[in-house]
Amino acid sequence: MSIEAAAITAEDLAQMSFGEQRVELVRGEVITMAPAGAEHGEIAGFVFGILFSFVRAHNLGSLYAAETGFILARNPDTVRAPDVAFVASERAAQQRGRSGFFEGPPDLAVEVVSPSDTAEDVEAKVLDYLEAGARMVWIVRPRTRTVTVYHSLRAVQVLRPGDLLDGGDVLPGFAVPVAALFGG
Repeated sequence: MSIEAAAITAEDLAQMSFGEQRVELVRGEVITMAPAGAEHGEIAGFVFGILFSFVRAHNLGSLYAAETGFILARNPDTVRAPDVAFVASERAAQQRGRSGFFEGPPDLAVEVVSPSDTAEDVEAKVLDYLEAGARMVWIVRPRTRTVTVYHSLRAVQVLRPGDLLDGGDVLPGFAVPVAALFGG
């Protein structure tokens, strides 16, 4: 008779210590990730800064920096930590004063692809966000200087540096040249 290890829950994860190691919980299993490189951190910072200015000026909700855990699924639990996340005011207000990870998906999840990320890793994150109810996912690719925008698995758009990235109905009125996300 084999004994299977019990799945880790979001609450278990919140109590664990990993030092400087970055982790996510995927279907009850802790996944470790390499620390982000300088370029990754800089681009995530650009994205956060651009979004922060817009969201704050229009009082749209809350922005969350990297390492903020979002519980995307239960039994087994999945907790993802996007590089940048936006949650609309009504939903963000429901989480205030509550400890632990954010219960539910962000409205917008932004992932900056690192050299160590595989296509399968990125696709799995997109699927997890969208299946949990995220309204939009941006995949920012530094190597190709592109942004892939997912409104759903069927509504996907790839933008290049000369294109304009807009916030759709998630961030109404938001628009920025793609190049700005890469410091240009």
